[in-house]
Amino acid sequence: MNANPQWDVSRALGVARLFHLVCGVRDACVTPFLTLYLRQLGLAAPWVGIVMGTKHLIAAFWAPFCAFLAKGYQKRRAFLIGSLLGSMGASLLMVLVPPLDKDLGNRSCNGSRSVTTTVLPPGVALTGNFTSAPQPASNHPVGAPSLPAKRSTGIRDASGFRKGPGKSVQEPFSYLPSYFVSSVEGARTTSGALLHPVTSGVKDTPWEGSFKVVSTVLPLLTEGTALGSPANLSTAKGNAGALDLSLQGLRWTFILSLGFVVFWELLTAPLEQVADDSLYEYLDFVDATDRYRHLWIWRLLGMSAGVCGIAALVEQLDCFLMTRAPRGVVHFYGYSLVSTLALPVSTAFPIPTCRGREPRHQTIKALSLVARDSRLILLAFTVFLVGAATSTVQNFLFWHMRDHGSSELVMGFSVALSLLGEILLHPFKTTLLRKLSMAGTVGLGLGCLSGQLLYYSFLWSWWAVLPAQIFSAISNGALWWAVVASIEDLATPRMERPLSAMFRGHFYGGGASLGSFVGGFMVSHFSLATLYQASCVVLLLWLVLHLSIQLRLPQERKINYSKLLAVEASDTSDSEQGTERDWLVKAMREEHSDWKD
Repeated sequence: MNANPQWDVSRALGVARLFHLVCGVRDACVTPFLTLYLRQLGLAAPWVGIVMGTKHLIAAFWAPFCAFLAKGYQKRRAFLIGSLLGSMGASLLMVLVPPLDKDLGNRSCNGSRSVTTTVLPPGVALTGNFTSAPQPASNHPVGAPSLPAKRSTGIRDASGFRKGPGKSVQEPFSYLPSYFVSSVEGARTTSGALLHPVTSGVKDTPWEGSFKVVSTVLPLLTEGTALGSPANLSTAKGNAGALDLSLQGLRWTFILSLGFVVFWELLTAPLEQVADDSLYEYLDFVDATDRYRHLWIWRLLGMSAGVCGIAALVEQLDCFLMTRAPRGVVHFYGYSLVSTLALPVSTAFPIPTCRGREPRHQTIKALSLVARDSRLILLAFTVFLVGAATSTVQNFLFWHMRDHGSSELVMGFSVALSLLGEILLHPFKTTLLRKLSMAGTVGLGLGCLSGQLLYYSFLWSWWAVLPAQIFSAISNGALWWAVVASIEDLATPRMERPLSAMFRGHFYGGGASLGSFVGGFMVSHFSLATLYQASCVVLLLWLVLHLSIQLRLPQERKINYSKLLAVEASDTSDSEQGTERDWLVKAMREEHSDWKD
């Protein structure tokens, strides 16, 4: 078959490796840094959580639907090229979203990073050398500043932690307009006026909670100018009117960010699943699906190189390209550039010309298979919770690092460290699953993930993230290896891939969506440390429940005839001696002896 150029397996695998490598670089340009860019635009944690939760929800359900349409209408190459072109243009729309602070780019590029006064987005925190109450940061919701009588030179960051007097975050000012910063500074230094603590943040509606900082500053501005000079009262009123315009600008920033991210995700979500289905069916026609299993390594290598490369590029070129935009627009330019490089590769991507042999409506069959099997139900809940917990790390860990003075290059290196650790652990995959069993490996992954979350909640410096990232090889890599192995063991013939796609898409994506929605509001009303500690407790409780239920489930062993056919050659005979050597008889006898034991 390889003589036919249509089935050139070596060429197909080479193109697929290059495609996965380029797409890995492309995804790494934006995906890890998207929430950081939304923060730079001026969005608070609840709105970032809504944007990311909507993004995960679209990816979970829209991608399988597009893959179904592409296969049914034989338009897979059109979907690949259209997805690359559309996502390339849609990503550039994010550059057009107006930041809340129009002068943010100028201040971040003119060398003003030595200033310690910092004001974060509404609903996140008011930070700087201000007067604060002598009580723990965890007692106040994030975004509820208070300025009682005692003077303190500490800096409170967005996660609720207090920094020392000599430390400052890397971002110089806030993502609020410059007149708001100057007004707060003037009112703070004119007299002993105080910002009263906000105690009803949890009960307020999301918009009210996010704008609570602005509403508490308005009386301060009026009081400060009245105590200074009556002639300055008109200035205070002008600042109050400007703050009203700022609230309107924040609404538009959120609406445009949400709309552009939704449009972008609708275009880019089908790419990966359509490409994977096409390549798998192509290799299935020539019985070479065993060579499909290791292609994911190329995507991780591309992501490792891309996340470090784009972070280094941002540090050098963001101010050169556009000084009036937030830091991070280079991420979207890099994403569009790499998407352009992926276009010629997509034109040569292997796509089968014949229709696949899989029946339709596989999603419904996979869902019914999960509903009938208690082990798959238990596994589905596990994947859902893992998605929810992992989303809190993906969304807000870079916020945590930035508040401790980390640069984007260090953030990119931390992501690359976790990806490379997963690649280095892969040669021990078989040994790990055999020694610990699939259930034990899932438990180990849950334990490592909960330990990472607890460690992140007590983070004391940006470099402290790096040692914990190494354990992502177990909390992500080993856990998913065990999940996939369990699915292959429990699935009926030719339902392994639909089940795996459902677990990675619907269950994991649904959990990530819920985790983003809930996590954003928890960061706003409590703190980032509280979010990580709560996620750790939930995972530990589920780990105990998972292991206790797993021990009580009946152990069933199934004969995988397809694997036996691949291992044993057909050498049968009609005689008794030939029958005695028959692979099927041997396999059934071995299974029968195991059941007796």
